[in-house]
Amino acid sequence: MRKILFAISFIALSLFAENFTLKSSSLKGQLTKAQEFNGFGCSGENISPDLSWENAPKETKSFAVTVYDPDAPTGSGWWHWVVFDIPKDKFSLEKGFGSKEDKKIIQSVTNYGKTGFGGACPPKGDKAHRYIFTVYALDTDKLGLDKNTNPAIVGYYLNAHALAKASLISYYKK
Repeated sequence: MRKILFAISFIALSLFAENFTLKSSSLKGQLTKAQEFNGFGCSGENISPDLSWENAPKETKSFAVTVYDPDAPTGSGWWHWVVFDIPKDKFSLEKGFGSKEDKKIIQSVTNYGKTGFGGACPPKGDKAHRYIFTVYALDTDKLGLDKNTNPAIVGYYLNAHALAKASLISYYKK
């Protein structure tokens, strides 16, 4: 029964998300020093890329954006950026948004222990890491969380409220 419900949920999510798309003019196949963290043994500029999305489901009440590295040698990956409570009429985050404050949009703590964008910083000599930039179309206007919420908890709420999601993947190696 669970398998059937999962399959139906997956199909329904796929139908609604058919054209939901995430784009960036500054993200390419490889991240650059601009998106590399400054600290933690890295010396990049720590600038978040521009992101824009289109064709969200009609029922969307807000958006969220995450950047996640599943290749981090932690056993649980690494959250580089967690942004939520983005109003439903906002369809982009400009380059550098990750270092700004916005009273309506929450940027919560990352695995660096700070709020805002935390760029790539794979261990020197490690394989190229994947950085997954994801936008979520959500069925709620507010998650009811704050900037100190652990990224895994935010991820739980995002998945519980996702109508659709779209991702871009870039790679980085030092």
